[in-house]
Amino acid sequence: MRRCSLLLLTMVLACAPQGDRAPAAPTLTLADSSEFIDRLGREPMVVQHPAGTIFVAGYGDTVPHLWRSQDNGRTWASVNVGVRDDGAVGNSDVELAVGPDSTLYFLNMSFDRQRLEGTRIDLATSRDGGSSWQWRQLSDTRLDDRPWIDVSPGNAAHAIWNDGAGVSHVRSTDGGRTWTEMSRIHPMGGSSHLAVGPKGEVAVRVVPISVSGNSFNAGEDWLFVSTDGGETWVKHNAPGTRVWRAMRDTTVKPPTWSEAPQPRWVEPIAWDSTGALFSLWGHENRVWLARSRDQGATWSTWEVAHDSAVTYFPYLIARGDGQLAASWITGTGNATVASVAYIETAGEGAPRVARAPTFQPEAFQAGMPPDTATSRSAAGEYLGMSFLADGSLGVAVPIQHAAATRAGFAFRRYTVRR
Repeated sequence: MRRCSLLLLTMVLACAPQGDRAPAAPTLTLADSSEFIDRLGREPMVVQHPAGTIFVAGYGDTVPHLWRSQDNGRTWASVNVGVRDDGAVGNSDVELAVGPDSTLYFLNMSFDRQRLEGTRIDLATSRDGGSSWQWRQLSDTRLDDRPWIDVSPGNAAHAIWNDGAGVSHVRSTDGGRTWTEMSRIHPMGGSSHLAVGPKGEVAVRVVPISVSGNSFNAGEDWLFVSTDGGETWVKHNAPGTRVWRAMRDTTVKPPTWSEAPQPRWVEPIAWDSTGALFSLWGHENRVWLARSRDQGATWSTWEVAHDSAVTYFPYLIARGDGQLAASWITGTGNATVASVAYIETAGEGAPRVARAPTFQPEAFQAGMPPDTATSRSAAGEYLGMSFLADGSLGVAVPIQHAAATRAGFAFRRYTVRR
């Protein structure tokens, strides 16, 4: 009788509809990796052109530089983006984007390393897949800092930055040929991140730190959302708990600089294709994810990682219905490791997180040459990522190892299995 009961139970389970079973957990596996030793590529950004070419940008030299791969990240070559006489200017923060008309956008900040302040924002656009570039200056205001650019499905490009008087915003509707200066998004704070949604919604994270750490506006921790192309904005409190601290102490002469125990710069946000808005941040030794289905008015929040040391410098991208990729740094000094995760959030249940094994970037503290620093660092404020056309995930990681005469970037491609 017992044998018959077990046989009956087995038959019932075998015939049960697939929809009654819990979906298999996703996995994230490192498929392959490559590196390109050329010039330093701090805070790298990644984008894939519709024709298939992958572009990586980073900074660390006196001029802008860009690389491309035409074999899905296996090999790389430098891209000629022009010279200073062409308008090719930039030595600091970079950003990449591609529009629905295949226009490439390469945004650059310039930074005075003697005065420790930004000086201008410049943009290059390419309409032939990166073969030629047209440069234009978007701003030449002292203290210009942290530019971002993104493009809507309707081909409206939005760029933001900060300059000590709040967050500036410009918009282009003709593939970057001309730009309209919009009203400032907010009169204080820094331009921490920008994301454009599937219906042209624009979200901007504003944070207390601005102008390369020279200014701190306590309490200015906001999310702004526009549904009319940046004509008007709705201000929301940012989800979650964060501790902000000024980097520059002006109460002493000369002023001193220090980084908080949990460093903060970029507080990433992303829209998925359904119009859900996501926010990712670190607090103490955990990483948190929030989702809003009403354009930032209300949020659902989950812990997606619990590490053994402080977590910081997160980054976030989204695609489809609640499919996310996240990266962050854990620990400091020689205990510094990087994490990459794939997160599924479709439905109302808790996210399903697939985290790849951690790794140590080949990045060490930067200083004046000859630099023989042996203490590990993050070499920037995030690891740039992009979902690729074949469904995999591409992650760019800076290589900053002056003692070994190695500067450039590594490209890690992960396979997502759902």
